[in-house]
Amino acid sequence: MAAYFGDNRFKFGLFGINCAGGMTPSRAPERWRADWDEMVAVARLADDIGVEFLLPIAKWHGLGGEADMWGRSFETFTQAGALGALTKHTGLFVTAHVSLITAAFAAKAIATVDHATHGRAGLNIVCGWNPDEFSPHGIALTGERRYDRGLEWYEIYARLLEGGPKFDWKGEFFDLKGLTTDPLPVQRPRPPVMSAAQSGDGQLFAAKAADILFTSLQSLNVARDTVQRFKGVAAQWGKNPDVYVETQFVCKPTRKEALDYAHYYAVEMADPDALDYFARQKARTMSASTKSGDTSADRQLAATLAGAKPRPYPGMFAGMYPIIGTPDDVVEELQRIASVGVAGSTLVFLNYLQELPYFAQEVFPRLEKAGLRGRYDSR
Repeated sequence: MAAYFGDNRFKFGLFGINCAGGMTPSRAPERWRADWDEMVAVARLADDIGVEFLLPIAKWHGLGGEADMWGRSFETFTQAGALGALTKHTGLFVTAHVSLITAAFAAKAIATVDHATHGRAGLNIVCGWNPDEFSPHGIALTGERRYDRGLEWYEIYARLLEGGPKFDWKGEFFDLKGLTTDPLPVQRPRPPVMSAAQSGDGQLFAAKAADILFTSLQSLNVARDTVQRFKGVAAQWGKNPDVYVETQFVCKPTRKEALDYAHYYAVEMADPDALDYFARQKARTMSASTKSGDTSADRQLAATLAGAKPRPYPGMFAGMYPIIGTPDDVVEELQRIASVGVAGSTLVFLNYLQELPYFAQEVFPRLEKAGLRGRYDSR
């Protein structure tokens, strides 16, 4: 994954295909079911058309409601190894909760996936937000110090992947003996690190630890502010990370078809109980910066969680930017997103296997003409 998945100006990652519902809290009967054979089919399609990476979410608890989104999910390390054996080009992220996975395990596992895929592994660090996901493991999650703990975890992980003799570690959160890992990853100094963060605290963590910040897209103005501020903070540590955002697509031959379909599954068929549960759990571990409204992103996030800012499509997650319309509409919106400094976004659909082929057929050639992506040869 040289230059983090290639040299396209704007990159894409399929997000959430390892979980039932994907990233769409909808009761629509055609929603994504996370059937293994369908997951393999969409991963192979992504590989054939040049999608840069697959980004799974690590889940141990569903959202409830009628659809129980995320109640069914595949574990991300084993999924990456399996799908890596069935693809040739696409990057395979694993997602690690730092409260559940030790740095030593993550270093060994990421190196295994990197060798199995000949250098296509990536690590998505998650510090956690839902306490119910940690109780099956006998672990309590609080929001106050999670990023401090996550940063120390990352420092141990990164040092392990440097190689060299065994070392001990005694810090604020970890007291470890005899740390070492072999083999080291194919990618040097290590596979790319992504961190998903919406709050100012989370983005500060990402600036120190990540090569890619993955964040919500509340508006283009907020995105521009986030990119500029985030890159400025990261520069203090000599880093120049990319920013990717959450986008969900409804692409149809006519604008009316697209709008009608989005209204059907994300308004009429939204799963209100799941959305209520999500908002409650996010509020329980809200970061300090969000509580105090430190940044424009923090203020937007707090308003959304409090229900103070109505969303036109509740059956798409808060922070998920809806791009709805014809192929031309989609390309125009992606051009606007790229113009504020965003380097990539997610491919999220109600049903990935049903909708990705049309998107690839109609949108990818237009993106090539627009200069956002190059011609792809899967050989």
